[in-house]
Amino acid sequence: MTDQYESPLASRYASKFMLRQFSAEKRIETWRRLWVALARAEHQLGLPVTAAQVEELERGVLPIDFAAAAEKEREIRHDVMAHIHTFGLSCPGARGIIHLGATSCYVTDNADLILYREALRYLRGQLAAVIENLAAFALEYRAMPALGYTHYQPAQLVTVGKRASLWLQDLMLDLEELEDVIAAIRFLGCRGTTGTEASFLDLFHGDTAKIDEMNRRIAAEFGFDRCYGVCGQTYPRKLDSRILNVLSSIGQSACRFANDLRLLQHDRQVEEPFEEKQVGSSAMPYKRNPMRCERICSLSRYLMADALNAPMTASAQWLERTLDDSANRRISLPEGFLCCDAVLRLMQNVTKGLHVNEKIVERFVAEYLPFIATENLMMEAVARGGDRQQLHELLRTHSMAATARMKAGQSCDLLDRLAADPAFGLSRAELEAVLDPRRYTGRCAEQTEAYARHCLETAKKIGAQRAEEIEL
Repeated sequence: MTDQYESPLASRYASKFMLRQFSAEKRIETWRRLWVALARAEHQLGLPVTAAQVEELERGVLPIDFAAAAEKEREIRHDVMAHIHTFGLSCPGARGIIHLGATSCYVTDNADLILYREALRYLRGQLAAVIENLAAFALEYRAMPALGYTHYQPAQLVTVGKRASLWLQDLMLDLEELEDVIAAIRFLGCRGTTGTEASFLDLFHGDTAKIDEMNRRIAAEFGFDRCYGVCGQTYPRKLDSRILNVLSSIGQSACRFANDLRLLQHDRQVEEPFEEKQVGSSAMPYKRNPMRCERICSLSRYLMADALNAPMTASAQWLERTLDDSANRRISLPEGFLCCDAVLRLMQNVTKGLHVNEKIVERFVAEYLPFIATENLMMEAVARGGDRQQLHELLRTHSMAATARMKAGQSCDLLDRLAADPAFGLSRAELEAVLDPRRYTGRCAEQTEAYARHCLETAKKIGAQRAEEIEL
């Protein structure tokens, strides 16, 4: 609706998968599946829950009457109880055993764990796609000399591919962290209002083995092989910090990449994709603004700031739990996921269509190479009988003069000056023989070849694994 606010993350940026993942229907469907799993485990372990009631609950998971739930919530001011009531309306024969022995966090927290893990796995595939694109780019340009920068001032030569390998490494570190967070997620289980499982001690007449087995069975039904060892009413909010931190980390890497590309596009060395009919400016028709990279930086900034929510929540849990985490988490976690999804979608688009203006890259190299090669030129002149200290002074003097000329808007004439100085002892041809750019890129091609191939292999494995999961 155009007369109500809608999050731009939903309307403009995030994928259909992520929008579905954090939809009301997906969340409440997961709640209902958790109620089914609880009833099934209770039936199997001998509580007064019949097989017919479990089957009725399974059949009644969908559809969900959200209007009836909203009406009930307005009356009782409790969302979980409203949905218990609504689920009971569609499963009248099982109404009396829904949520037996549980507290609200059984469905809310376990559902969050399920949804977050699924979303993180999806983002792993998105991140792998970016890595695959960037690794292929790095390999293609692994040996192409480019002007390197420190402090954004011209420095020694690198290669276009080696610079891309630095972006790659940031993303690979994010991938490692993402894998660790996914592996760290445990199930909460059905632990009661303060985590004591007291209600189930009564239901199972003190049989603690059955309580443990119940939690094991429910966890296994959702693909978890362990529960948190102890808990209050909720799962530890430290996990939320880890989740938002890894999303922030991805944002940091994406922003670094996009900022670097914006700097390079300023000099027209490397550019983001620009479509045939794309408009760069409403006032300046010639403009090719790096709007995708600017958007990556903008969204990443939000993502990094969003990560501050989780530690503030985790540090204020008030003994066994407090509810002031609820409204914050309801916003910060889903929005963090949607934002990270948007950033990675943009990253895929940009890394798939990176364009290198090779002649401009070569021009920058040629302009600064005489300065970069001064030490090698000095060594060549020494080899021909020159005095190292005198040669150093000549190079310093002529370099300063050539730099002053460039600052006046003229071309670099350092080689001309050296060739014309008999004290330096090298002809123009001899000077130019020392200026092959490949002599000044060190191990760039070798380093990039090895690292980018490793990244490419890792990304393709994740892509194939993701394809299998989708197919299943």
